[in-house]
Amino acid sequence: MTATDSIRPRETSAATDADPSDKLHELVLKSLDDDQAVETVSIPLAGKSSIADYMVIASGRSTRQVASMATKLAERIKSETGRSVRIEGLPTADWVLIDAGDIIVHLFRPEVRSFYNLERMWNFGDAPAPIAES
Repeated sequence: MTATDSIRPRETSAATDADPSDKLHELVLKSLDDDQAVETVSIPLAGKSSIADYMVIASGRSTRQVASMATKLAERIKSETGRSVRIEGLPTADWVLIDAGDIIVHLFRPEVRSFYNLERMWNFGDAPAPIAES
């Protein structure tokens, strides 16, 4: 497996197995898609880190959209799974981190995302091409 194989584009099919982290992953991706997130990327962390199973990175067009996506995602996770998430960065909403346990979500304004370039950091130098929106 090459470094670029580890970054997967956003998935739209429903999770078919009973793994709770996969179901949570699908919930996160669907929520971000519903809220019109831009350039959503999912990075599997298995074998790279023990902090989570997936890292999801997405952008919003403004601080207002980033804050709204984060708030709605936290509410959806709470209503679907019954567990609360931890949120950092919501007051400024330039970069909001949502810790949902098995899934870590980073929501950015585009300028902040390009500055930090987390995709490149977690792919050890090979940043993925932006995902075409459907």
